[in-house]
Amino acid sequence: MMKKGKLVSIYKENKQLLLFIVLMFTFRSSFADWYDVPTGSMKPTIVEGDRILVNKMAYRLDLPFTDIAVMETGTPQRGDIVVFNSKAADNRLVKRVIGIPGDVISMDRNRLIINGERVRYSGAPAAMTETIGDKRHAMQLTPPLAERHSFGPVTVPEGHLLVLGDNRNHSADSRYYGFVPQTELLGKASRVLISLDPEDYYLPRTERTFTAMR
Repeated sequence: MMKKGKLVSIYKENKQLLLFIVLMFTFRSSFADWYDVPTGSMKPTIVEGDRILVNKMAYRLDLPFTDIAVMETGTPQRGDIVVFNSKAADNRLVKRVIGIPGDVISMDRNRLIINGERVRYSGAPAAMTETIGDKRHAMQLTPPLAERHSFGPVTVPEGHLLVLGDNRNHSADSRYYGFVPQTELLGKASRVLISLDPEDYYLPRTERTFTAMR
């Protein structure tokens, strides 16, 4: 067993490093973090190999290393890209918020209707633009047609969100796992920090480095 004096000596020699490690993990726990994206469900906005920056204070501030909320800092909006720990999917997911509490949502062959208004679409299926309110973002509708390309109308319950992937025909989202409790949110994704191409020896995709997402 290591003697107490030896432990004290090791601490004194490495206390700056230990402090840095504690502060880094505290920061990642409560303020901001980065996650790798292994699937293409959010193409073309997020692609396989992206490391995305997540603002963990976008909606609430948690006590470090816990899920205990100290204060609410914001509310999710339609168009936000959110990261959440899905109990229904038993996985961490990243999707786009389409419906907020009280919204009535339906989909007709991948065309959304929100509160009675049809969402605007433009562009070719592989490079489309979806406009929800005054927010525009890229999406794609590559074949084959998704099994659940139509649904609703459904009403988003209080405290929950309806989320979809931008790669609409190739995304397991609220159509499969149901509404997302806002308590499962980890934060809001804001930009790609770095992207490593898994099909090219994980070399960096420099054109995607530190690019903002919308």
